[in-house]
Amino acid sequence: MKRLLMLLSLIAMPAFAAELGDDGLHKADWMRDTFKDLTEDLAEANEEGKRLVLMIEQRGCIYCTKMHEEVFSRDEVADYIRDNFFVVQVNLYGDTEITDFDGETLTEKQAAQKWGLLFTPSILFLPEEVEEGATAQSAAVALMPGAFGAGTTLDMFTWVNEKRYGPDSEEDFQRYHARRIQERSNGSFD
Repeated sequence: MKRLLMLLSLIAMPAFAAELGDDGLHKADWMRDTFKDLTEDLAEANEEGKRLVLMIEQRGCIYCTKMHEEVFSRDEVADYIRDNFFVVQVNLYGDTEITDFDGETLTEKQAAQKWGLLFTPSILFLPEEVEEGATAQSAAVALMPGAFGAGTTLDMFTWVNEKRYGPDSEEDFQRYHARRIQERSNGSFD
Protein backbone atom coordinates (compact mmCIF):
# COMPACT_ATOMS: atom_id res chain seq x y z
CA MET A 1 0.00 0.00 0.00
CA LYS A 2 2.83 2.41 0.87
CA ARG A 3 4.44 1.77 -2.51
CA LEU A 4 1.17 2.42 -4.30
CA LEU A 5 0.70 5.75 -2.46
CA MET A 6 4.27 6.76 -3.24
CA LEU A 7 3.81 5.88 -6.90
CA LEU A 8 0.54 7.82 -7.07
CA SER A 9 2.13 10.87 -5.48
CA LEU A 10 4.89 10.83 -8.09
CA ILE A 11 2.38 10.55 -10.90
CA ALA A 12 0.40 13.53 -9.54
CA MET A 13 3.47 15.77 -9.37
CA PRO A 14 3.97 18.16 -12.26
CA ALA A 15 6.67 17.27 -14.76
CA PHE A 16 8.32 20.64 -14.21
CA ALA A 17 8.17 22.77 -11.08
CA ALA A 18 9.14 26.37 -11.74
CA GLU A 19 11.61 27.91 -9.31
CA LEU A 20 10.14 30.39 -6.85
CA GLY A 21 12.09 33.35 -5.52
CA ASP A 22 11.97 34.79 -2.01
CA ASP A 23 9.21 37.12 -3.23
CA GLY A 24 7.02 34.15 -4.18
CA LEU A 25 7.32 34.88 -7.91
CA HIS A 26 8.49 32.37 -10.48
CA LYS A 27 12.05 32.84 -11.70
CA ALA A 28 13.55 31.97 -15.06
CA ASP A 29 17.19 32.27 -16.10
CA TRP A 30 16.23 34.76 -18.81
CA MET A 31 14.78 37.27 -16.33
CA ARG A 32 16.99 40.23 -15.42
CA ASP A 33 17.65 41.52 -11.94
CA THR A 34 17.88 45.29 -12.45
CA PHE A 35 17.41 48.49 -10.46
CA LYS A 36 14.09 48.82 -12.31
CA ASP A 37 14.91 52.16 -13.87
CA LEU A 38 13.10 51.59 -17.16
CA THR A 39 15.15 54.13 -19.13
CA GLU A 40 18.36 52.36 -18.05
CA ASP A 41 16.82 48.94 -18.72
CA LEU A 42 15.81 50.05 -22.21
CA ALA A 43 19.32 51.33 -22.92
CA GLU A 44 20.85 48.05 -21.73
CA ALA A 45 18.38 46.02 -23.79
CA ASN A 46 19.24 48.10 -26.87
CA GLU A 47 22.98 47.64 -26.25
CA GLU A 48 22.42 43.88 -26.29
CA GLY A 49 20.26 44.07 -29.41
CA LYS A 50 17.21 42.87 -27.47
CA ARG A 51 13.68 44.10 -26.84
CA LEU A 52 12.60 45.24 -23.36
CA VAL A 53 9.69 43.35 -21.84
CA LEU A 54 7.97 43.95 -18.52
CA MET A 55 6.44 40.78 -17.09
CA ILE A 56 3.89 41.57 -14.40
CA GLU A 57 3.17 38.67 -12.05
CA GLN A 58 1.99 38.06 -8.49
CA ARG A 59 2.56 35.58 -5.69
CA GLY A 60 0.16 32.64 -5.82
CA CYS A 61 -1.01 33.35 -9.37
CA ILE A 62 -2.17 30.03 -10.83
CA TYR A 63 -1.94 31.41 -14.36
CA CYS A 64 1.65 32.55 -13.80
CA THR A 65 2.43 29.04 -12.56
CA LYS A 66 0.80 27.57 -15.66
CA MET A 67 2.86 29.81 -17.93
CA HIS A 68 6.13 28.99 -16.17
CA GLU A 69 5.48 25.25 -15.95
CA GLU A 70 3.83 24.64 -19.32
CA VAL A 71 4.99 27.43 -21.65
CA PHE A 72 8.19 29.15 -20.49
CA SER A 73 9.69 25.75 -19.64
CA ARG A 74 9.57 24.68 -23.30
CA ASP A 75 13.00 24.97 -24.88
CA GLU A 76 11.76 26.67 -28.06
CA VAL A 77 9.95 29.37 -26.05
CA ALA A 78 12.66 29.87 -23.41
CA ASP A 79 15.43 29.97 -26.03
CA TYR A 80 13.56 32.53 -28.15
CA ILE A 81 12.94 34.79 -25.16
CA ARG A 82 16.52 34.41 -23.89
CA ASP A 83 17.98 35.22 -27.33
CA ASN A 84 15.76 38.18 -28.19
CA PHE A 85 14.33 39.81 -25.07
CA PHE A 86 15.47 41.65 -21.95
CA VAL A 87 12.81 40.65 -19.41
CA VAL A 88 12.22 42.62 -16.22
CA GLN A 89 9.78 41.08 -13.75
CA VAL A 90 7.36 43.38 -11.92
CA ASN A 91 5.40 42.24 -8.85
CA LEU A 92 1.76 43.39 -9.14
CA TYR A 93 1.74 43.96 -5.36
CA GLY A 94 5.46 44.63 -4.85
CA ASP A 95 7.03 47.42 -2.85
CA THR A 96 10.29 47.60 -4.80
CA GLU A 97 10.80 51.01 -6.38
CA ILE A 98 10.55 51.32 -10.13
CA THR A 99 11.28 54.41 -12.22
CA ASP A 100 8.93 54.79 -15.17
CA PHE A 101 10.05 56.33 -18.47
CA ASP A 102 8.41 59.62 -17.47
CA GLY A 103 10.81 59.85 -14.51
CA GLU A 104 8.25 59.06 -11.81
CA THR A 105 9.54 56.72 -9.10
CA LEU A 106 6.91 54.60 -7.40
CA THR A 107 6.45 51.11 -6.01
CA GLU A 108 5.76 48.21 -8.35
CA LYS A 109 2.14 48.06 -7.15
CA GLN A 110 1.71 51.80 -7.78
CA ALA A 111 3.25 51.41 -11.24
CA ALA A 112 0.90 48.53 -12.08
CA GLN A 113 -2.05 50.68 -10.98
CA LYS A 114 -0.75 53.64 -12.99
CA TRP A 115 -0.44 51.42 -16.07
CA GLY A 116 -3.96 50.01 -15.57
CA LEU A 117 -2.77 46.42 -15.21
CA LEU A 118 -5.24 44.24 -13.34
CA PHE A 119 -4.42 40.68 -14.35
CA THR A 120 -1.42 38.42 -14.06
CA PRO A 121 0.48 37.48 -15.94
CA SER A 122 0.54 40.59 -18.12
CA ILE A 123 3.43 41.17 -20.50
CA LEU A 124 4.21 44.67 -21.78
CA PHE A 125 6.40 44.82 -24.90
CA LEU A 126 8.36 48.07 -25.28
CA PRO A 127 9.78 49.72 -28.41
CA GLU A 128 13.48 50.45 -28.87
CA GLU A 129 12.83 54.16 -28.33
CA VAL A 130 10.37 55.75 -25.94
CA GLU A 131 9.21 59.33 -26.37
CA GLU A 132 10.03 61.75 -23.59
CA GLY A 133 7.29 61.89 -20.98
CA ALA A 134 5.74 58.57 -21.99
CA THR A 135 4.87 55.88 -19.47
CA ALA A 136 5.58 52.19 -19.94
CA GLN A 137 1.91 51.58 -20.64
CA SER A 138 1.54 54.39 -23.19
CA ALA A 139 4.80 53.46 -24.94
CA ALA A 140 4.09 49.73 -25.15
CA VAL A 141 3.78 48.31 -28.65
CA ALA A 142 1.79 45.32 -27.39
CA LEU A 143 0.25 43.86 -24.27
CA MET A 144 -0.24 40.15 -23.66
CA PRO A 145 -2.88 40.00 -20.91
CA GLY A 146 -3.15 36.58 -19.31
CA ALA A 147 -1.97 33.05 -19.81
CA PHE A 148 -1.82 31.51 -23.27
CA GLY A 149 -0.49 28.33 -24.83
CA ALA A 150 3.04 27.94 -26.12
CA GLY A 151 2.11 28.64 -29.75
CA THR A 152 0.27 31.86 -28.98
CA THR A 153 3.01 33.02 -26.62
CA LEU A 154 5.81 32.28 -29.06
CA ASP A 155 3.84 33.94 -31.87
CA MET A 156 3.37 37.10 -29.78
CA PHE A 157 7.07 37.31 -28.91
CA THR A 158 7.97 36.67 -32.56
CA TRP A 159 5.42 39.18 -33.88
CA VAL A 160 6.87 41.88 -31.62
CA ASN A 161 10.49 40.94 -32.34
CA GLU A 162 9.85 41.11 -36.09
CA LYS A 163 8.19 44.52 -35.63
CA ARG A 164 4.92 43.50 -37.26
CA TYR A 165 2.95 45.99 -35.12
CA GLY A 166 2.13 49.60 -35.83
CA PRO A 167 -0.12 51.64 -38.10
CA ASP A 168 1.73 50.55 -41.25
CA SER A 169 1.56 46.87 -40.39
CA GLU A 170 -0.02 44.71 -43.04
CA GLU A 171 -0.81 41.92 -40.58
CA ASP A 172 -2.18 42.52 -37.09
CA PHE A 173 -1.44 39.94 -34.42
CA GLN A 174 -4.69 38.00 -34.87
CA ARG A 175 -4.08 37.50 -38.59
CA TYR A 176 -0.41 36.70 -38.01
CA HIS A 177 -1.29 34.14 -35.35
CA ALA A 178 -4.00 32.55 -37.51
CA ARG A 179 -1.53 32.23 -40.38
CA ARG A 180 1.13 30.72 -38.10
CA ILE A 181 -1.36 28.15 -36.80
CA GLN A 182 -2.10 27.15 -40.40
CA GLU A 183 1.62 26.93 -41.19
CA ARG A 184 2.46 24.66 -38.25
CA SER A 185 2.20 21.15 -39.51
CA ASN A 186 2.55 19.14 -36.31
CA GLY A 187 -0.07 21.03 -34.27
CA SER A 188 1.90 20.49 -31.06
CA PHE A 189 2.16 24.19 -30.19
CA ASP A 190 -1.48 25.10 -29.60
